[in-house]
Amino acid sequence: MYKQNNLILRTTTSLIAFLLLGFALYLLFAGHNDPGGGFVGGLLTSGAILLLYMAYGIEAMKKMLPFDFKVLIPIGLTTAVLTSAGSFLFGVPFLSHTFGYFQFPIFGEVELATAMLFDFGVYFTVVGVVMTIIITIAEDQ
Repeated sequence: MYKQNNLILRTTTSLIAFLLLGFALYLLFAGHNDPGGGFVGGLLTSGAILLLYMAYGIEAMKKMLPFDFKVLIPIGLTTAVLTSAGSFLFGVPFLSHTFGYFQFPIFGEVELATAMLFDFGVYFTVVGVVMTIIITIAEDQ
């Protein structure tokens, strides 16, 4: 798929990847109240990164993103498990969450929920697993 001088693919990839990442973040932050969340946001983020890999090649992307995606898996799992088990500290059932409204200078009143922390854990886990699988398959060829 990778060609040395594919200007149209690279140009459109930059725009599409930016839009995919923006929509993934929207789904991640809106997912505790509306459809979306960490899983769908993680899949969209992985899709955007995969699109960049296809347009620019694996070696160029390793220079742009010098990051081992395997690190995200234990970070995400730990975040999700600790957030879930944290409900035991307050004497409520496993996976219970709470929320509150807070004032921020630029954003005004914002709802923050503990379910969002769980979604972050799922997001990191999904991105780590999907990108590890894809990069492992791509490097074998």
